[in-house]
Amino acid sequence: MDAAAIHLTTLVDDLPGVEPAVSLGLHGMGLRCVADLLLHLPQRYDRLRFDRTIADLQTLGHNGSLPREIVELTGEIVSMRPGFRRRTPTEAVIDDGTAAMTLTFFNQPWMARKLQVGSTVLVTGEPRLYKAQLQMSNPRVSAATNASAELHSMARDLELRGVYTASEAVPSRTIAAIINRILDSAVGLLDDHLSDTFRAARNLPTLAESYRHLHRPEHGDDIPPARRRLAYDELFLLQLGVAMRRHHRQTTLRAPALSVSAAIVDRIKSRLPFTLTSAQARVLGEISGDLERTVPMNRLLQGDVGSGKTAVAAASMLLAVATGAQAVLVAPTELLAEQHMSTIRNMLDDSDVNFELLTGSTKPATRRVLLERLREGDIDVLIGTHALFNESVSFRNLALAVIDEQHRFGVHQRAMLRNAGDTDQQRPHQLVMTATPIPRTMSLSIFGDLDVSIIDERPPGRLGIITRHVEPSETDRVYAHLAERAGRGELAWIVVPVIDESAAALTDLQSHLNRLRAGPLRALRLDAMHGRLPADERDDIMARFRVGELDALVCTTVIEVGVDVPKATMIVIENADRFGLAQLHQLRGRVGRGEKAGLCVLVSEPATDDGRDRIEAMVETEDGFRIAERDLAIRGPGELFGIRQSGMPPFRVADLQRDRDLLRMARTDALALIESDPELEDPTHALLRRRLLKAHGQWMGLGDVG
Repeated sequence: MDAAAIHLTTLVDDLPGVEPAVSLGLHGMGLRCVADLLLHLPQRYDRLRFDRTIADLQTLGHNGSLPREIVELTGEIVSMRPGFRRRTPTEAVIDDGTAAMTLTFFNQPWMARKLQVGSTVLVTGEPRLYKAQLQMSNPRVSAATNASAELHSMARDLELRGVYTASEAVPSRTIAAIINRILDSAVGLLDDHLSDTFRAARNLPTLAESYRHLHRPEHGDDIPPARRRLAYDELFLLQLGVAMRRHHRQTTLRAPALSVSAAIVDRIKSRLPFTLTSAQARVLGEISGDLERTVPMNRLLQGDVGSGKTAVAAASMLLAVATGAQAVLVAPTELLAEQHMSTIRNMLDDSDVNFELLTGSTKPATRRVLLERLREGDIDVLIGTHALFNESVSFRNLALAVIDEQHRFGVHQRAMLRNAGDTDQQRPHQLVMTATPIPRTMSLSIFGDLDVSIIDERPPGRLGIITRHVEPSETDRVYAHLAERAGRGELAWIVVPVIDESAAALTDLQSHLNRLRAGPLRALRLDAMHGRLPADERDDIMARFRVGELDALVCTTVIEVGVDVPKATMIVIENADRFGLAQLHQLRGRVGRGEKAGLCVLVSEPATDDGRDRIEAMVETEDGFRIAERDLAIRGPGELFGIRQSGMPPFRVADLQRDRDLLRMARTDALALIESDPELEDPTHALLRRRLLKAHGQWMGLGDVG
């Protein structure tokens, strides 16, 4: 195929020089056409030397001036010494015609099968001196193919070479060679969705220039501006979607305006069995102000573990009920929905408010009656799970929907909560809550269409939580201390990662319960809690635990969010390094909710840097917002807050930690553009609109907006 005939949609199968086996490997990596190759950016760059021979390196080494550089050379494998399993390295000797050098492979016994004496290979690595002998440790090795020779020839004049995410079937240098062949033609096909004037004002290069420099940088200085342009594009498109959705809500959608007077707010505060903190009262005031408007409230309620979000949510729902409307509270798990039901029942024990629970466990006959009462308006507050996101669930006069742990639900699910007969422009007010504090950069980006309220004050009397890390060999001492606390009437949680035995040798629930009953906790009253238990059995176990008929519960992460047992003062988390940082923080929040300080013991022997980082962060701070920042740094935004589950595409280039200034600029630009052209209907914005809808239209629901 002539390079001029290439299009962005041309399949890799049809590209010149791409063999069927390579094409199959590219498809397996999701690289199906020219556009996919263009988007497949290098993960890093090697500064390569192609003009070194082994004899050159030996001379430099003998002179004591062996430089730090990546060298690529071709040679013949002249000898091989397999390693003994993983204890000793596999060694091979390569000769390039000028001299020989040792290649050493640690923890790679399979290299003895891959490297055959007499074969010619291409080797890339950093030469080092070990005991005055020249060697390369764990170099990249591949057959010396035509693609390798082509790339070798092409790159002699370049300072850097991109290293691509690859596979065993298609190595990085093969991908680089294919991309190099089509790069000039491919970038010439790119239309830029940013005008020359717009780019110049922000010092951004063109799309074509950016992709060319990222795939084929002539100098290191080429890379930062190109990366900055593509990172800006990702952030700008996301911010456009957020701004478009926000503008649509504020100008098109309508919600019932509630007559919330100061007297009603004061009466509701007096009904609560405790005094709101100043932070809770401030947030309740923000919510009541929203409820008085016809613009649908879309407010995110943030608060650290134990800060009292549920009390604010309950008071907000009572504001709706006091004005003759209905409210709903949706939780991600049955256990959490049941916990909310119990909490609100205790708050409103002697009131006239009618509230009911609807979950997947609700019997069909009960469900039918409940839904009829809901439509008739006989139920004031409905509490439930995802079972509420169903077309059969409709309200008579729903004014407020509270979504707990909002990141576990999609945009379309939340939009299903409405009254029977409502039009597409009618919505209830929405209050979405999270016990996972959200870093500022995340709040500005992914959740930028929500108004944010933060409860940044702990209820009076809370003494905090001490966190300790111990190795598995020390657990007998830990459980002896737990038994002492139980003797003083304190309760404890014991969290394990899995219910059943697994090949990963993780601590499972039943085995651990049996070990504790036979050993260190044999004198205590123990039981197990997990998500597979029937709802009535869970209720019974939790009730017995809450009143002190059980001393400790061995459980899974089913207790992660919202479960409130004030007498529980100690939590032991087995295999703690296997949990996410935000999850560990939530589990820790199950203690220290009463008048006594909490103790969290993390049992682990971390095998990875990330695992060690998570444990260190937990021991260092109890501040959920600092924890969230560390979690963002460790895992990145794609793993946090259910973003992947929501369908949001991951960032290819942008980094919310590194690109904060770029995010602020993209946000400002997006807000200004949507203010002037809310649906991007101007013909000059047609390409930008198409790319926005392709990137974010489905998961954001923008098809219903613009």
